[in-house]
Amino acid sequence: MAVEQIPQTMYAWRKHKGNPKPVWEEVAVPSTPPTGFLVRLLASGVCHSDQALLDVEDRPHFEDKYTLGHEGCGEILRVGDQVKDARFRVGGRIAMLAVPGCGESTCPECSRELSQLCPKGQHHGIGQDGFYAKYVAIDARGCVPLPEGVPPEVAAVATDAVNTAFHGITKRSEVKKEETVFLFGLGGLGFNALQIVRYIGARVIVSDLRQEKLDAAENLGVPKTDIVPVGKSIPEFIKESGLDRRIDTVLEFVGHHQTFQDAQQIVRPGGKILCIGTGDRKNELDMKNGIRKRLSFIFSYGGQYEDLVEVLNLIAKGVIRPQVEKGKLEDFPTVLKKLCEGKIKDRFALVAE
Repeated sequence: MAVEQIPQTMYAWRKHKGNPKPVWEEVAVPSTPPTGFLVRLLASGVCHSDQALLDVEDRPHFEDKYTLGHEGCGEILRVGDQVKDARFRVGGRIAMLAVPGCGESTCPECSRELSQLCPKGQHHGIGQDGFYAKYVAIDARGCVPLPEGVPPEVAAVATDAVNTAFHGITKRSEVKKEETVFLFGLGGLGFNALQIVRYIGARVIVSDLRQEKLDAAENLGVPKTDIVPVGKSIPEFIKESGLDRRIDTVLEFVGHHQTFQDAQQIVRPGGKILCIGTGDRKNELDMKNGIRKRLSFIFSYGGQYEDLVEVLNLIAKGVIRPQVEKGKLEDFPTVLKKLCEGKIKDRFALVAE
């Protein structure tokens, strides 16, 4: 196998402080970290959060200029001299966690298995150099070997769009087989969430504003009686379906004022509401209702290494089938605009030429 000639520079989509538009800029190809790899990107997922990152500045770890992109899959080109893990080799394909954490035993977050909240570790594409480029340097802590049969574009979006849903459902809200679950939103994360809940075996009631999404849920095996018709009042549907006091967990993958209000109304006493969607930055919590029903409001962010390992194995087995479109890295601004306008069906991955 011929050794790839690595150039000194590359083009990348960058965030410049004070500029809400992405900048296509020539930058240096990074060097190989001693504890990690130099990776050639095979696919980089596009996420609604990319727009938020273009708009938000001045977080503690944010650099004035950095490469965007927090969902990545690539091929190892060089291995750092301190890497001893035999799973990794030159030519191996890996999925990459954007925030793997520092891993130090004294870290208040990593020591509590909250690596995705670690302030000291790398934050690829989230204030620090990410995956909208041809090459990236990454620590081995953030890399998961790709199982056979998982395409790079699917692996890239799995690091966030599937991993976030999986962690929230299985670890944070701990959905069980015997539960009845209500899922708001069948978008990029929500449709993966639906497949995860069905894998667990729980009954799931679904809602979305787009008929094609509801049709896709029915094709996946959700009974028509468990699909809320477009335009139908959620509380009315629950009442008419005899599901009053039956919804154990609400998966809120939308986060609009109306969906969050409906979630609090339909969940049973002692129930849980998993909050992942951020359609509206601020929502109102009905304190009296929450106290009277003794509700649990659970917020979740990202996922962890072991979650991604399991997610990729489930994808390899065909249990979860993320829907991903592909395009050129150079087209990132156009793709992001279409995604934010709802013109992309599920998820989108970019490929550098």
